[in-house]
Amino acid sequence: MAYDRYVAICNPLHYPVVMSRRLCRTLITGSYMISFIESLANLLFMNSLHFCGSNVIYHFYCDLAPILTLSCTNTHDTEIMIMICANFNVMMTLSTISFSYISILSTILKINSSSGKRKAFSTCASHLLGVTIYYITTSFTYLKPKKSYSLGRDQVASVFYTMVIPMLNPLIYSLRNKEVKNALIRVIQKREDSKQ
Repeated sequence: MAYDRYVAICNPLHYPVVMSRRLCRTLITGSYMISFIESLANLLFMNSLHFCGSNVIYHFYCDLAPILTLSCTNTHDTEIMIMICANFNVMMTLSTISFSYISILSTILKINSSSGKRKAFSTCASHLLGVTIYYITTSFTYLKPKKSYSLGRDQVASVFYTMVIPMLNPLIYSLRNKEVKNALIRVIQKREDSKQ
């Protein structure tokens, strides 16, 4: 999405040519292939672990950290593989997002009209907000050693990035729409009037 914003703002006249169906399919296929390879690597490393105690996973779903806590064998190699995959994901995606937004920012600063700058910033702000919230919670969850696993904190973080953020995305993106903003303001005013 950052690349899409980059093309839309930095090369608006070339957007239909650059963001062709072929490129979109390639980006989607690449994302799925990387996810599949990393999941397969994690699965193969997790498959080598032995579990000799309780088989109850203290989490909302079958996540990596709660499974590692159940293992009675050394999980060091598995943790290293998880950290490598997580760091690869973070570095690749953050570098792409950073490059895109640095290019967007330099293009926005070259725009002469303040309304054009405002419109370009509002186009990017919602995406940047969603990405920031997502990366903070996933980094908190996955980029730490097994020993620091905490049932309550990690459950809250996992619910936040798997449920709350996807539910907030439509709200975040729709607040750019003037009609939605006006409807939200009317609802808030009606609530305030009914309280008084």
